[in-house]
Amino acid sequence: MHLYLIRHGIAAEPEAYATDAERPLTKEGANKTRKVAQRLYEIEIQFDLILTSPLLRATQTAQILQTAGLSSQIAESAALAPSGDIHNWLEWYQQWQETGSRSLALVGHQPDLGNWAETLLWGRTQDAIILKKAGTIGLILPETGSPVGRSQMFCLLSPKFLLG
Repeated sequence: MHLYLIRHGIAAEPEAYATDAERPLTKEGANKTRKVAQRLYEIEIQFDLILTSPLLRATQTAQILQTAGLSSQIAESAALAPSGDIHNWLEWYQQWQETGSRSLALVGHQPDLGNWAETLLWGRTQDAIILKKAGTIGLILPETGSPVGRSQMFCLLSPKFLLG
């Protein structure tokens, strides 16, 4: 199973909004995210589902990915909100895996996505993986059993690399 961890694009400064959840992508963030999504489409990346944090900037990023043709389905998951619990997601994932789907995108936040990647790769966090805004980490998760400490990274793509 291919898992793509995608950080939301550049968002508005927190001071301008009553809550962190309300912060949208900036115009620059939306434009850069559209370019990244187009590039992912060009290199033939597709998702059976895009699972997103419920925060506005993440859902906007997920919608941009969908509009670019990367997936026809989006769903929200509270586990992907800042400080979300990977164990809650793992429970959902075990059930979703039974659908036979082969590719999943998670749209969320840093440092959570970097920490989740580390947990899936090494079984623990080390604060070593930093995912840039609109960046992507690609992991291969094992076919059976828990993916914790048993996954493999096949790509770490910064927007700068994708956009050349």
